Amino acid sequence: MIRPLLLLLTLLAAGLAHAEADVATGDALFKRNCGNCHKVGQGARAAFGPQLNGIIGRTAGSTTDYRYSPAMKDSAVVWSPETLSAFIKDSEAVVPGNKMRFWGIGDQDKIDSLLLYLQTQPAQ
Repeated sequence: MIRPLLLLLTLLAAGLAHAEADVATGDALFKRNCGNCHKVGQGARAAFGPQLNGIIGRTAGSTTDYRYSPAMKDSAVVWSPETLSAFIKDSEAVVPGNKMRFWGIGDQDKIDSLLLYLQTQPAQ
């Protein structure tokens, strides 16, 4: 239970977490919005999209078990809470020409919860 609290404190210190952000909400959002294409957790591998373990701090297009679009590989984006938040809102605005087909999430509280959940999924 300490790890999610530390992650929330980290996001709060960065000014990114709203009062409504929580891991359980992020887990539910991941399952509903992301889980059909992306995997996380022990043994996660690429599926229709790349696995997302340890995504914060990772360079876009860098996992070896997924075929990324040239736009993603050439983007030079490093996934931070800010860049990932913007990508979740509008992937095409952040990386034009990427292959992810997702309408986006406009509610920042939901994005913050999703980011908090993703940060509980360490790189493997």
